[in-house]
Amino acid sequence: MPIKFTPNYTITPKVANCLMRIEAAKEKITHLPLTPMILASLRETARLYTTHYSTMIEGNRLQPNQIEKVLKHEGHFPGRERDENEVKGYYAALAQVEQWAAKGAPITEKMIQTLHSLVMADGRSKAKPTRYRTGQNVIRDGRTKDIVYMPPEAKDVPGLMQEMVQWIKENNELPSPILAGIAHYQFATIHPYYDGNGRTARLLTTLVLHLGGYSLKGLYSLEEYYARDLSGYYTAISIGPSHNYYMGRAEADITQWVEYFVEGMTIAFEKVLTRMNDAKQQGTQDQMDRLWKLDPKQRKVLELFQEFETVTANQIGGLFGFKPRTSAALCKKWVEAKFLEVVDFSKKGRKYKLRKH
Repeated sequence: MPIKFTPNYTITPKVANCLMRIEAAKEKITHLPLTPMILASLRETARLYTTHYSTMIEGNRLQPNQIEKVLKHEGHFPGRERDENEVKGYYAALAQVEQWAAKGAPITEKMIQTLHSLVMADGRSKAKPTRYRTGQNVIRDGRTKDIVYMPPEAKDVPGLMQEMVQWIKENNELPSPILAGIAHYQFATIHPYYDGNGRTARLLTTLVLHLGGYSLKGLYSLEEYYARDLSGYYTAISIGPSHNYYMGRAEADITQWVEYFVEGMTIAFEKVLTRMNDAKQQGTQDQMDRLWKLDPKQRKVLELFQEFETVTANQIGGLFGFKPRTSAALCKKWVEAKFLEVVDFSKKGRKYKLRKH
């Protein structure tokens, strides 16, 4: 096992060009004026597609419209209970990523283990950090059953994960796209679990980007880029002279992966800019009409949704100095008026988002 994680890569002209394009798109998106309702609609679409594409990579058969029904408790698809639980788990993990990012919480092993727990649950279970695997696992070609990659032995996983998290903390001066891409690669290389590694790696990537200021209000989906060319994804991340971790994988030059990753970010960010411009041109007047129909308190609450995907009754009450009971009653009234909808039905942690019309 390597004593210190030191990724080997080069900032090529292609990487540099992508980084500049990412920054340009990010700057334009940050200053593009949109109403909170349009932002909420675009954000929700992005989360649905992120859930769809990330689980689709693992073989999930539900389509975006079916996923939306499952998440809203409006539909059930017999024979696809496993698929339903997968999307519920991934959606819950995405929400957790946004909560940590909003708090600026530094990444820890416990957070990564909690993300994996959410991924492997059904969206309702309380997430308890899952331990790393205790035995060897292998990645095989789905068609030929040949071994594609043999990860490190279980005894080395805890040390490697500790090194990876420490490296992320010590290298936050790197451009966030580079940091996120390397974190994704290293997690997939360690493969610390028997199952759920790909989804957890992609969630870790999202968390690194959000903490680095690259959340774009949750409007983009890197998962779509991966899913539309799975062979490209697997080729880019399968680096090294051997399928065995101990035979060169740790020391391999990962420039190819870094190029692939930042190119995907570029495409995703520029696609967001296009979608936001389209939404601004097509829907601003309708949304402004709706905005003027809201009462003053509702317009005030929209300030929260500029920053957060979901909010609690306590957050809403905090804007007005209300007591918890008053805040809860107000939220109930707004749900009935179809201004808000419930996304987490637990009594203590109930959350709300803007309802799409």
